[in-house]
Amino acid sequence: MAGIIINPAAGLRFRPQVPLGRKRHGTTASLKCSLVEKAAATPFLQQEKALLNALIGIQGRGRSTSTSQLQEVERAVQTLEDLEGIPEPTGSSLIEGCWQLMFTTRPATASPIQRTFVGVDSFSVFQEVHLRTDHPRVSNIVNFSNGNVELKVEAVASIKDGKRILFQFDRAAFSFTFLPFKVPYPVPFRLLGDEAKGWLDTTYLSPSGNIRISRGNKGTTFVLQKETEPRQMLLSVISKGGEVRKAIDEFVEANQSKSKAELELVEGEWLTIWSSQEVTESWIENAAKGLMGKQIVRASGGIKFLVDILFGVKFSMTGKYVRSGFNSYEVRMDDAAIVAGSYGIPTEMETNFTLQLLYSDEKMRISRGYNKILFVHVRVDGGGP
Repeated sequence: MAGIIINPAAGLRFRPQVPLGRKRHGTTASLKCSLVEKAAATPFLQQEKALLNALIGIQGRGRSTSTSQLQEVERAVQTLEDLEGIPEPTGSSLIEGCWQLMFTTRPATASPIQRTFVGVDSFSVFQEVHLRTDHPRVSNIVNFSNGNVELKVEAVASIKDGKRILFQFDRAAFSFTFLPFKVPYPVPFRLLGDEAKGWLDTTYLSPSGNIRISRGNKGTTFVLQKETEPRQMLLSVISKGGEVRKAIDEFVEANQSKSKAELELVEGEWLTIWSSQEVTESWIENAAKGLMGKQIVRASGGIKFLVDILFGVKFSMTGKYVRSGFNSYEVRMDDAAIVAGSYGIPTEMETNFTLQLLYSDEKMRISRGYNKILFVHVRVDGGGP
């Protein structure tokens, strides 16, 4: 966070785009502060749901964000700040505990540690707040290497007023699951002077204690959570490389039990974040199957697969879709090209398949596509209610 050396940041951690010609292998992380696996016991307010909805599809905790996505998040943040939430959050017990940073407006600023960790989805970063003790402290924690390594930077804290926490970092250390002792992190806090000090204002603390919005002394805005909603839980499992199929089945079953309404193929720009088939050595085959890159869906019945190849060169494949049954569409992709700027080299390719929707809303889609491959997409153009 701004003014905090590590910053608690762990938002949606999508699997990085696989380099062309390489296979993807899943991994499972065992985080010590795995908040994303805890569903919210108290319902979120409607205004809070709007913020959570805006965060679906955000990558790098804000580092990879389109202008429209950023504007949607900022509007939702401002709405909650106008509500005020808990009047004096620093005096409330709800601020205590372990928080996970889902989004930050300026992840590339502040300290070198912050710049290194906050925008990397493969790391989980948290903040512990303990103010109601004889020795108040704020700690920022990074879990990485599948949760086997933890970096914790601690600060002495004090309450200035109902919203502001003052802090000064004084120690840091690495913890390894395979070592019985901690390894000091060599930061000369005493020599840093004012650079080791800062403040953090809590501008919104939800009545449930599940969402916190804070602004730091370096101008950064942070969105933090203690508990999550089902889509965030599923996306977290995907980012960890855990039991994704099981998580998808449970998610789909839960939603189908709530509603039997027909699903719609929502227009917009959709990023492929997971598929049940590994990518192969042939990138053009992967692209034609929709295993990588984006899908652009038009309300007019048009659809496009778009994959960034290298240095502005893209693979593009367009086609049409028509509804063919309950929650299903027939898709025909027959216009492929390698595109560089305004120039394109046509490629003779054709793909036909049935697209079956298992879950669909304005921000996330689960479907079966080519050869019944299971896909999870998130919307990245900032659209939605």
